[in-house]
Amino acid sequence: MSLELEVQKFPKKIALREKFTCTLRPLKRDDEKKFHDFFQAVPEEERMFIKHRVTEPAVIRDWCQNIDLGRNFPLLAIYDGKIIGDATLHQQLGGWKRHIGRVSVLVLPQYRGRGLARAMVGEIVQLARNLGLERVEAEFIGGQEAAIKMFAILGFSNLVRLEDYVKDMQAISHDYVLMGLNLKIDEEYAGVGG
Repeated sequence: MSLELEVQKFPKKIALREKFTCTLRPLKRDDEKKFHDFFQAVPEEERMFIKHRVTEPAVIRDWCQNIDLGRNFPLLAIYDGKIIGDATLHQQLGGWKRHIGRVSVLVLPQYRGRGLARAMVGEIVQLARNLGLERVEAEFIGGQEAAIKMFAILGFSNLVRLEDYVKDMQAISHDYVLMGLNLKIDEEYAGVGG
């Protein structure tokens, strides 16, 4: 399926636990201030696990002014006019990882526990499948055990764990965890084909 057809599925309202509803939609150019506010609202101890310097306005400006949904598809959760969650599908458009997408997700603490991160990752996995990707992976720093558990529930398996392999923004070493999910369905086992 084409990216254009996928984009047309949004905005999409979703209902979660505790009768909580919000809207999912891709990042837009005019989201710059709201997106920066979102990252500012993430607790500092969690921002250490983010690969980019998301508190710097120039980083967010670059993301919002140079949107390429084919390379990075940020799916935002909007509630009461604010961004409360972001799940992104990252893709390599060529090279040896062109068939693999990478998934990242972040939900503000006060909106956790309702199934939002799980729903957003589910949307991103379906998007990856519809775009023809064969696998998706997710990277974690050891210590993000709740996120690792949620991805495992969604069918991701541990591919590798390297001890003290990465450093957070304060140069503290952590384990690196790579999880993956195979999106291709084996036609023999699905009862299709010959």
